[in-house]
Amino acid sequence: MEEASPSILERHASTGLQRHDAPLDDDAIDPDAAKVVRRLERSGYQAYLVGGCVRDLLLGIRPKDFDVATSARPDDVRALFRNCRIIGRRFRLAHVLFGGGKVVEVATFRRNPTEADSDEDDDLLIRSDNVFGEAHEDALRRDFTLNALFYDLDRRQVLDWCGGMPDIQARTIRTIGDPGVRFREDPVRILRAVRFSAKLDLGIDPAVYDAMVASRAELARAARPRIFEEILRLMRVGASHRSMWLLWEIGAMAILLPELSAYLDDDEATDEGSARFFEKLTLLDKKTREGHGALDDVVLMTALLYEPLEEAASGTRDLMGAVNDFLDPVIDRIAMPRRIADGIRRIMFMVPRILAGKIGRFARTELFLPALDVAELVLASRGESTHRIEALRRDAMPPPPTREARRTSAFPRQRGARR
Repeated sequence: MEEASPSILERHASTGLQRHDAPLDDDAIDPDAAKVVRRLERSGYQAYLVGGCVRDLLLGIRPKDFDVATSARPDDVRALFRNCRIIGRRFRLAHVLFGGGKVVEVATFRRNPTEADSDEDDDLLIRSDNVFGEAHEDALRRDFTLNALFYDLDRRQVLDWCGGMPDIQARTIRTIGDPGVRFREDPVRILRAVRFSAKLDLGIDPAVYDAMVASRAELARAARPRIFEEILRLMRVGASHRSMWLLWEIGAMAILLPELSAYLDDDEATDEGSARFFEKLTLLDKKTREGHGALDDVVLMTALLYEPLEEAASGTRDLMGAVNDFLDPVIDRIAMPRRIADGIRRIMFMVPRILAGKIGRFARTELFLPALDVAELVLASRGESTHRIEALRRDAMPPPPTREARRTSAFPRQRGARR
């Protein structure tokens, strides 16, 4: 969860609450989320639908997840719902569990910590965010105005303390408060702005865009696991083309993935490689939007880095050594998990052989189908036929289930691979 500095709270407190009559489509509201809200209200607590689900409903999008904000403390929520568990230590949330693996997340209203709540520090980077507060304080501590809207189910009204409704109507991303301050408080907000713009087809307020460019170097200070997770989210949402274009355009890619940025920068004169790169992402987005099944994160990251990896390995007989040399600084910079890095290594070993028709034992390995996904994207981005990839996918055998079979590797030993 993201929060504003005290000065931001003070600047926006004067705007007051605006209630907007906006009866949302009842059929689009998750009935279990509505049950959670109503039980909390019957027990004497304030409770609202909040954040992304309200934003999406107002934009005409059916939300995948529904979050609830309430005056009830986490232990109060657990006492009301037998199907509830508390997660987190620093930031405690209640997860109310329903059938089919559905989770309704319930968060207690929080406020920005005061100087008495947190250690003194000269920089603005947020390090404390678990102070309970009131509904209006919870709204004002969020990142963007369109994520700070609450929905009152009984009154069928949107509660707006931040001017989010006009921004929803204008389809514009705007920060709550000074964008430069907000991005210095939490640089990952730059990536969130990119994701919301790309995924929801929203414009970015000019002042916010300028602050994203000016603050891009702050991304180097952000928690590395959060950076990696946000990069994956950019790839998963079906808008990776626009996401990566924006990252490149604002200079954030040069901070997070300088290898990819350098590849695109060097190719700008001819435009051939960058055109293939973005065409590949367009094809990936099409597969995601058409619901062909979620692509494995290993596939997404290999597809993202394929061209600069291919270029780094070009002309060398030690493919795995070149891939390792490329990946090692990436692993350090964005905290790429071992499973993902190992998967990229293996797929990069397999794809050239698949394209050359040299399948061998690869067809019986667990990464063969993910490697086919990458090979298909590469061929399609080059305008070449993918019929043979489709045939290989139809004929592919499942990986052997036995432990002994898993010990038999079709890959060369990875000398020097980062563990």
